Amino acid sequence: MAFELPSLSYDYNELEPHIDARTMEIHHSKHHNGYTTNLNNAITDTPLADLSIEEILDGLDLNNKAVRNNGGGFYNHCLFWEIMSPNGGGLPKGVLFDAIDNEFGSFENFKTEFSKAAATQFGSGWAWLCANKDGSVEVCSTANQDNPLMPGISCSGTPILGIDVWEHAYYLNYQNRRPDYINAFFNVINWEKVTSLYNDIT
Repeated sequence: MAFELPSLSYDYNELEPHIDARTMEIHHSKHHNGYTTNLNNAITDTPLADLSIEEILDGLDLNNKAVRNNGGGFYNHCLFWEIMSPNGGGLPKGVLFDAIDNEFGSFENFKTEFSKAAATQFGSGWAWLCANKDGSVEVCSTANQDNPLMPGISCSGTPILGIDVWEHAYYLNYQNRRPDYINAFFNVINWEKVTSLYNDIT
């Protein structure tokens, strides 16, 4: 089966002023579309063609650079769009809030750790909040388009929240001010969706 570029549930300009419309348009229609096309090309006429993206990444041969880079790019961005909303921000509620509070001591401590992971990721990459089947959560970062679903990569859990810190995700508006972009990201997090993903795993 061929993977398809997902439609967004909001318009490109609806995350402003935190993420500008031009960045969103380029990021979704050019970068994510490119990963989608290249992934399909890389798996055509291979046993991977019949697998879900999660199955592909879970059993990934890390030496297969085309699938590693483009499969990661496809999955990472699909999650990224889902966990943002024009009505985002605020705090998580219920079981996810409790899990974060239990692991980090407070939401502010989590925000500090997540922001640090994103800000200190050298070069291009992602920072993640991952959930484990036992309900625990953890923060980590990965380089390039790697993610925790891949074997031997950083966190052991499943991503439920991720921030893209490739320059194409923020440079038009924030230039080299990555910490400002990270701080703005917290204003668009769709905690309802993140909580739903957490519940699916635990």
